[in-house]
Amino acid sequence: MLDPWVWLWLLIKSSLFSTSGTGNLPILHDDLLSRGWATEHQFAEALAIGQITPGPTGLWVVSFAYLVDGGRGALYALIAVIIPSFVAIGVLAVYQRHGDHPSIQGFVRGLAIAVSSMFMVILARIMWQNGIDIASVAIAGGALAVAASRRVPIPVILLIAGVIGTIVYTAPS
Repeated sequence: MLDPWVWLWLLIKSSLFSTSGTGNLPILHDDLLSRGWATEHQFAEALAIGQITPGPTGLWVVSFAYLVDGGRGALYALIAVIIPSFVAIGVLAVYQRHGDHPSIQGFVRGLAIAVSSMFMVILARIMWQNGIDIASVAIAGGALAVAASRRVPIPVILLIAGVIGTIVYTAPS
């Protein structure tokens, strides 16, 4: 049986610790499937609904929660999606007031290093799963070098890397 308070907490936790519209998917997937509170089919349906409806992709979780727990679930999901914005506003207010303090600066630097490290681990996993070869290392290195220059917008770098990957990996050997 679905406990509404645990359900609300899991939705809030997934929203607070995600980084994008569907960033909460892995957290919810692990938490809810292990409890038997959701199915793969419900995840697939909600993601499809989230992709075809207008608005931010993060709202897929409201459709998902409706499929799992009806109106109450959707309301809890909506609350959970809104809470991180208010937390961010509070953090920003504290940062604007105390951002010059050495301990705050140290915290921000440490956080930036941790986030960068996590992205490197994710990059390594993606490359490992797809097979590391000279071309993939060259594409990643080139993209990193161009991004470090800050002269080319990130979407352009992604597009160019995608085109190069398409050319390299579809060319006959």
